[in-house]
Amino acid sequence: MPRRLAAILATDVVGYSRLMEADEEGTLARLKALRREIVEPAIDKHNGRLVKLIGDGALVEFASALDATRCALAIQDGVTKRMGSEPADRRIALRIGINVGDVIVDGEDIYGDGVNIAARLEGLADPGGICVSGLAFDHIRNKLAAGFEPLGEQRLKNIAEPVRVYRIETAHEVSGGVHPGFSETMFDRPAVAVLPFINMSDDRDQDYFSDGLAEDLITALAAWRCFPVIARNSTFVYKGRAVSPKQIASELGARYVVEGGVRKSGGRVRITAQLIDATSGLHLWAKKFDEEMKDVFLLQDEITRRIVTTIEPELERAEQRRSAKKSPQALDAWDYYLRGMAHLHEVTPEANASARQMFEHAIAMDPTYSPAFTGLANSHHSDILLECTNDRTTSLTRLFDAARRAVALDDGSSAAHEALSTAYIWADQYDLAIAEAERAVELDPNSVIARRALGNKLDLAGRSEEGIVQLETAMRLSPQEPRNHVHLAFLARACVNARRYDDAIEWAHRSISKRPEYPHAYYILATALGHLGRTAEARAAIEACERLHPGFVKKRSGWRPYRNPADNAHLRDGLRKAGVSD
Repeated sequence: MPRRLAAILATDVVGYSRLMEADEEGTLARLKALRREIVEPAIDKHNGRLVKLIGDGALVEFASALDATRCALAIQDGVTKRMGSEPADRRIALRIGINVGDVIVDGEDIYGDGVNIAARLEGLADPGGICVSGLAFDHIRNKLAAGFEPLGEQRLKNIAEPVRVYRIETAHEVSGGVHPGFSETMFDRPAVAVLPFINMSDDRDQDYFSDGLAEDLITALAAWRCFPVIARNSTFVYKGRAVSPKQIASELGARYVVEGGVRKSGGRVRITAQLIDATSGLHLWAKKFDEEMKDVFLLQDEITRRIVTTIEPELERAEQRRSAKKSPQALDAWDYYLRGMAHLHEVTPEANASARQMFEHAIAMDPTYSPAFTGLANSHHSDILLECTNDRTTSLTRLFDAARRAVALDDGSSAAHEALSTAYIWADQYDLAIAEAERAVELDPNSVIARRALGNKLDLAGRSEEGIVQLETAMRLSPQEPRNHVHLAFLARACVNARRYDDAIEWAHRSISKRPEYPHAYYILATALGHLGRTAEARAAIEACERLHPGFVKKRSGWRPYRNPADNAHLRDGLRKAGVSD
């Protein structure tokens, strides 16, 4: 039979069965209109040939991989714009796969692995997205102003050899992936789906515990607000069904899936939880918890807290890695925000300047994006903290402006209120600073940043015992947080102010063990040792501090961080006892 080399484009509709179940005639009419007004004109314009329609899908042949890809981009752009005006439960989103391969020609039809691979690639694509094979990628890699994310070699159903797969990064994967029942605003960032936890015990009565755990996770992640969370009534339809996380995420328009299981034996329970990147199918995090089954609600609360506070940074790191691979042409406000946060965490003047540029880019692209204003506020805070501003008053004014804008755009954001709280602390308005920090904790009781900020502000306002409670809670919430050496040093400083010198020494040593090159921990350690009369050890700590950061101690000889003059005098007294003169 005749053969030829061709570029094959395969496409279908996301969640077509559900759309038809809800409105058969309306769905079919909208699909036909999209084919007539967007899909077929794009095929003609890019020299393609519509081979056949397959239910809700289509198979298209091109002589060029570049033409096929340009056609796919035009289709996704047109469908996304057209569906943007439709109600959420009526929107149609497409997935597209493209392959280059040898095909068998039978009249007007084509067959073979080249066709089958394109169809399998379509199943890997995000709603509104495009996946291409390695062969297609080799033809288009330097000819398109688009980003490509390598997904590695994938084993595709009924295909003997693994296939290299690339995802084309467009602006449409999320906005175009709106599934019936979801609001448009939910998909401005990658969404998370929490599946019903599986009851692995023989006792069916234990379903209440596994279901309750999943519900609590949905509630806690939704309160966190950094990523959209798919609602319970959408994820629980998969309870008891053997469906892969990748398929579920695709149908729901989510990028990440949380799943797990519960097994009860006697008075003990084992809980497993996993975080999965649905694009690649890879596990980003997995954990097993073995606990005694005493107070069910307390156990659910504790496991929920531990899972959420671990997932939170894992999700952000995963998105930062994804964003770092994108080309500049493919970046959106979310990507710029992620890049800004990555720079902000470096805590250096140079990185802080880069972070501010990223946040400003994000704001330029979306002036209503609250997290970008929060990040901008934190960059001005870091200017003051790192003493790399020539005009402290202007930096504080800009900090206030950005923080107030973030709160105005999203009054429910814990991070925005924390940023405003920091502005008040730099302005010596302690009561307002504490009120905003308490609001941040109220909005997200699991937020490590909010609790650390509240503890620090309570300490500086002369309420160190209360501050210690909040700082210890922050440590317990996220023991592996990458900036814990800073949190531990803050806790040590609060203990010094509370006259709990032994505790201060313990926390300072823990800070040093996590980051031996962090000078502030040695500075606080020397202060606590000085108050206890352990002069030789205190001087050794001061020397270590100076080796790491020459001039650190002298620069802080006139440091007056506390609201109460007596607390400032107490801090200086400890340093004097350590052998540091005024």
